[in-house]
Amino acid sequence: MASRVYALGSLAQVPDPGSRGFDIDTGDERPLRLFVVHKNGAVSAFYNRCPHTGAPLEWQPHQFLDIENSFIQCAIHGALFRPEDGYCLRGPCAGQALQQIMVRVDDAGQLVAELPVHPGASVPDQ
Repeated sequence: MASRVYALGSLAQVPDPGSRGFDIDTGDERPLRLFVVHKNGAVSAFYNRCPHTGAPLEWQPHQFLDIENSFIQCAIHGALFRPEDGYCLRGPCAGQALQQIMVRVDDAGQLVAELPVHPGASVPDQ
């Protein structure tokens, strides 16, 4: 599957533990909303879309984790997701998962996301 690489910014922008949202300009009408979680040195990224309602997940700008910074938490129904893979442990979408995005940290400490190029290639409507 063809993909495109997007520079998100410095990993230093995302506290450990913590999270940060990003809007990616893909050339479509609306930006693609995603977020990065940084916990225990590991980095993961997901589309900012609850599998239950399709709504954005954050409580306030860049706040995707629960108060203990243990789990990703949906602001609407309080569903809890594992930060390493987005699997829903509790809530109305238990057993489902957030849609994960390939992300890496390059040699300069920059976050780089890899997204499918063509519409419908695992990119949710936002």
